[in-house]
Amino acid sequence: MPSTAKPIIRAFFDEPTNTVSYLVADPATKKAAIVDPVLDYDHKSGKASMKSADAILEAARQEGYEIEWVLETHAHADHLSSAPYIKLKAGAKVGIGEHIRDVQKIFRPIFDAKDVSGDGTEFDHLFKDGEHFKIGNLDVEVLHVPGHTPADIAYKIADALFVGDTLFMPDYGTARADFPGGDARTLYRSIQRLLTLPPETRLFMCHDYKAPGRDHYAWETTVAEERNNVHLKGRVTEDDFVAMREARDSKLSAPMLLLPSIQVNIRAGQLPPPDANGVRYLKIPVKIAA
Repeated sequence: MPSTAKPIIRAFFDEPTNTVSYLVADPATKKAAIVDPVLDYDHKSGKASMKSADAILEAARQEGYEIEWVLETHAHADHLSSAPYIKLKAGAKVGIGEHIRDVQKIFRPIFDAKDVSGDGTEFDHLFKDGEHFKIGNLDVEVLHVPGHTPADIAYKIADALFVGDTLFMPDYGTARADFPGGDARTLYRSIQRLLTLPPETRLFMCHDYKAPGRDHYAWETTVAEERNNVHLKGRVTEDDFVAMREARDSKLSAPMLLLPSIQVNIRAGQLPPPDANGVRYLKIPVKIAA
């Protein structure tokens, strides 16, 4: 019989990228998953470390958890994934939404990344909308919530929902939708889908940046609270939201780690293949202004 227990959830906040990773475990079987793990990467020097991933792995070890999955909510544009390292250390499978194929096809020509498959085979599993799978005895439901990117998914486990970048805390707003393949109208509809869930559903953010007037980071809220999100409250129509979102996005700068993150994350966290000299390089496409 499936367990009716709630998952044990522990958050790990990476301040340099404002990212929240999660260790999620079934209390009955001690099987676990890690959601959106961060690779520590210094853009100035090109140096990377596994400090953040090791902290999660050590927490799992101390609790006696067996990590079965690394679950990516999408191909992140603001941090590099440590999924391959966790897969190596824990034997976990790496999963992401099936529309990662679309994201790969968008960015493969931008970076001339001929090794990127375009069919998602870099990942161990591609989740479909409505698909169910297990973490121990816990049932996990996959919700496709595109808009920020074509491939965004959320993971629902009992009363907990890991929303990725679709929503931020109610006092901060919603995700940008101006990356290639993103769409503000699609984002609005995805958000409305999430807000039809029971009001007590707990929502776990992938990022927090401290909203104006708030002096601490926060990453857990509820559907009821998100219905008063600053970008949504007051019965905002779809057209109103699209106009607001597109106007805001037009003024946003690119995330600092956009170019390295995308190149790594469409490869399931792997670095590009080495050149003839044995060194791996991240590419920076240069655009000459007219």
